[in-house]
Amino acid sequence: MSKSKIIRQQIWGKLHDVARPDTRFHMNFAEVIPDFEGSETATEHLVQMPRYQSAGYSFITPDNCLVDLRRRMIAEGKTFVMSTYGIYRGFLLMEPGMVPPGAELYAAWLDGMEHFGRPITLEEIAARGRFDFMVTGASAVSRDGVRFGKGHGFFDLEWGMFTDLGLADEDTPVVAVVHDVQVVEEKLIPSETDILVDYIATPSGLHTVERTARRPRGVKWALLDPKQIEQTPPLQELQRIQGIA
Repeated sequence: MSKSKIIRQQIWGKLHDVARPDTRFHMNFAEVIPDFEGSETATEHLVQMPRYQSAGYSFITPDNCLVDLRRRMIAEGKTFVMSTYGIYRGFLLMEPGMVPPGAELYAAWLDGMEHFGRPITLEEIAARGRFDFMVTGASAVSRDGVRFGKGHGFFDLEWGMFTDLGLADEDTPVVAVVHDVQVVEEKLIPSETDILVDYIATPSGLHTVERTARRPRGVKWALLDPKQIEQTPPLQELQRIQGIA
C-alpha cells in the first residue's frame, strides 16, 4: 500500500468522529469528501483573507465541507466556477443574480448548484481569464501543503486543465478546507500530480504553508485511462482545443 493510501486510511479513521454523514454516500470517504463539525468556523477564517475578499473570479470544488463557503459567496455576489461530481457533467458557473434571496443555502448544495448554476465549457471558462482564488476540500493535507483527495484525482485533473489553459499557476492562491484531524504533521513528498496548497483553513485557524516544491503543470495524458477521458467531457474538449486526438 502506498504512503498516500496509508495516510488516507489513518485520517478516515479519525474522520468518523467529526464528519457529517453524506446523504448519498454516508461515511464512505472513498467516494465523498465530507462536511465536518466546525466547517463554518473554518470558512470564517478563510473569508477574512484579503485575497479572498478581493477575488472576483474563483474556482471551488463540490466538496461537502465547502457548502457554507459557497453559500456565503452566493450571498456576497461572488462569481465562481464549480466542477460537477466526478467532472462527469463538466463545470457550473454561479454569478450574481442567479439565486433569489433566501435560496442561498439550497443553491450551495450540489443539487442546488445544478438547479441555479449554468453549465459552462472550458472555452468559456478560459475566456473569462485567470482564477483569482481556488478552494478545495481534501482527505488529508500536510503542514507543508501536500494535498491528498479521495484517490480519484479529480482536483489534479481540474488543475491540469486550468494550468494548460493559463488559468492557474504557481502564483494562484489555493486553500484547503479541512478539519484539524485531517492535517498531517509529517513532511510528505508530492507525486508528479499532487497539488500543493498555500493555506489550510481548519476550525482552529488559518495556517500559511511554506511551500518547498513546485506544483505540477498540465494534464498528464499518459497517466489517464482512455475510459476516464471518455467519461469526462472537459478532457475531450481540451483535446480538441489542443489539437489532440
